[in-house]
Amino acid sequence: MKSRLALALFLVAAAVSTAAAQSRRQSTDEMGTPEQRAACGPDVRRFCPHVKPEEGPFAYLNCLQAHREKLRPVCVRVIDGGSP
Repeated sequence: MKSRLALALFLVAAAVSTAAAQSRRQSTDEMGTPEQRAACGPDVRRFCPHVKPEEGPFAYLNCLQAHREKLRPVCVRVIDGGSP
């Protein structure tokens, strides 16, 4: 459960960093590791552009789970709680 929460926080941070209209950035600690960002950032941008940061971290996780069969293997490993 902790790894899912960490991933959800990472996904929120990834979306915030890619959204041009977003004026406030999450702290570095909340953005996940560089490896997590590299693993799932492209899939978040590709499959979840409709998810907004204000919807909460689990909205990103739910979106990725909905597209699980299309995700890159490295992102699936991160979602499952493993390392990239």
